[in-house]
Amino acid sequence: MVRVSPSVQTALAAGEPVVALESTVLTHGLPRPANLDLGRRLEAVVRESGAVPATIAIIAGELTVGIDDDTMQHLAQSQAAKASLWNLASLVANGDDAGTTVAVTLHAAARAGIAVFATGGLGGVHLDPYDESADLTALARDSLVTVCSGPKSVLDAGATLERLETAGVPVAGWRSDHLAGFLTPTTPLAVPVRCDEADEVATLFHTHRDLWLSGGVVLSRPEPSGLAADVLRDLTQAAHADAHAAGVRGKDLTPYLLERLAVRSDGATVQANLRLLEGNARLAAEIARAIAAQRERRAASTSPNEVSA
Repeated sequence: MVRVSPSVQTALAAGEPVVALESTVLTHGLPRPANLDLGRRLEAVVRESGAVPATIAIIAGELTVGIDDDTMQHLAQSQAAKASLWNLASLVANGDDAGTTVAVTLHAAARAGIAVFATGGLGGVHLDPYDESADLTALARDSLVTVCSGPKSVLDAGATLERLETAGVPVAGWRSDHLAGFLTPTTPLAVPVRCDEADEVATLFHTHRDLWLSGGVVLSRPEPSGLAADVLRDLTQAAHADAHAAGVRGKDLTPYLLERLAVRSDGATVQANLRLLEGNARLAAEIARAIAAQRERRAASTSPNEVSA
């Protein structure tokens, strides 16, 4: 039920580095035509950084890994749905088009054999009781390195980090001892692992697999040009107050809060998001190259009697 494009198939078969990208940036991320510009730019950044981009989407009911520019234009101009794990089957069964969230992108990338995924902010635990993202389930199940800038700023970052720990998901800080704060560089929350070089991330990923541990690795990259923490805190509190007043809850809450942040910050949060998306895509390509190089070295040196994941 997952179709992999010929270019991505060829790259994977040759052991080349591949980076998965989500398609909600095209369908729900930005107004037109900025959404298409962003989708194209993220693919270009991955290519410029020495890896093959694989934007993932649902096209006419087919979960597709690697879309061409015509399909990207179609998604950017359509009224496509947003695919998460809870509605994936119905979207496919109905033959719909949809942009993929973190959870579905991870699911499809893992099925295709891709090792690295670049995104902006993770879904996680909301401040409202019992409201948690399906991203957490996917991160605990699918074996990829997810390069991100921490949980989205509207979430409970501490609770999200605790959930990831409970699920056995290693969270590593990229050249930082603290969890990234999405739209602000860092949070006060310490991460258990720090990685300063791409090879360290690749070694962590391969070791996690060698130990037959489920799930993947979250790499938290602080965006240095993010907003000041106190400014973002005030904006987030105001956005939550707006949501409460409007009665917005459930799956509509995150996009509503992010929209309110953009309005209240006069677009500053959108610009910070664009910068971190591009930086994460560039780092993901570097990590993918390191994983591919280590895989090649390990294959050359592995004894026929050794067993690895």
